[in-house]
Amino acid sequence: MSTSPVSRPDPVAVETYLRGLQNRITAEIERIDGQATFLRDAWQRDEGGGGESRVLADGAVFERAGVNFSDIRGTKLPPAATAARPELVGRGFRAMGVSLVFHPRNPYAPTVHANVRFLIAEKDGEEPVWWFGGGFDLTPYYGFEEDAIHWHSTARDACAPFGPSVFPKLKAQCDDYFFLKHRGEPRGIGGLFYDDWTEGGFDASFALMQSVGDHFLPAYVPIVERRIGLPYTQRERDWQLYRRGRYVEFNLVWDRGTLFGLQSKGRIESILMSMPPLVAWHYNHQPEPGSPEATFLADYLRPRDWVT
Repeated sequence: MSTSPVSRPDPVAVETYLRGLQNRITAEIERIDGQATFLRDAWQRDEGGGGESRVLADGAVFERAGVNFSDIRGTKLPPAATAARPELVGRGFRAMGVSLVFHPRNPYAPTVHANVRFLIAEKDGEEPVWWFGGGFDLTPYYGFEEDAIHWHSTARDACAPFGPSVFPKLKAQCDDYFFLKHRGEPRGIGGLFYDDWTEGGFDASFALMQSVGDHFLPAYVPIVERRIGLPYTQRERDWQLYRRGRYVEFNLVWDRGTLFGLQSKGRIESILMSMPPLVAWHYNHQPEPGSPEATFLADYLRPRDWVT
């Protein structure tokens, strides 16, 4: 996938946007939490590049919230990036992105993940190969129809300027990707996911990435603010910790981003920042028929058209 002749890749512009996005999101999460602030940890990578991890812990609203910026460089792409693209073997690369995961304390407030990224692979005498990727997805523990509709409607709005086919495509890709094959169930209620995106050339592809990044806070903030004050008991807390186990399983078994980070000798603390601080597994746990937990599994953990 080479660039369009009318729009050359501009990694500097991408870096500037991503750093600004990290600043905007961390400021808003600190506002919502009202108690804890982000620890800022700048780091360098021996093989080239670096980044800044920001982690908020033990807040009034968020048990853990992490927002990472990374900009890594190397002389050889890791196998996770070249497995389906053998023509990229031997190229140097620069990969940058913002990745975040928030784990609220209240079981009625959903876990959320978002990521926007850019990769460019270059070789002397040849055109650079580049692509964008990213998206956002929601992992609730209890079902609220208004939350699901708002989430997917905002995701649709992020895609709207790029044509009517983009949202259905990215939604379907999200449903397919965030699926625990060993469990036969989705991780959450989906959202948007795309990778290897070059449609329309660099400028158009970069614009899509910015739109996804810019719509994240409008998609998530109203939901978390609606739910963080709801009363809950140990029953709901136990269910939340149990379902967080599915989140951990996906990240460690299926997530390509985790695999890329490990194979590229990324910073382990930043890669595993996404893990919840508390989680539980119970053998063959089954919710009571007719309970809110059983209703959530039946009605929400399946691909649905929430917008129309």
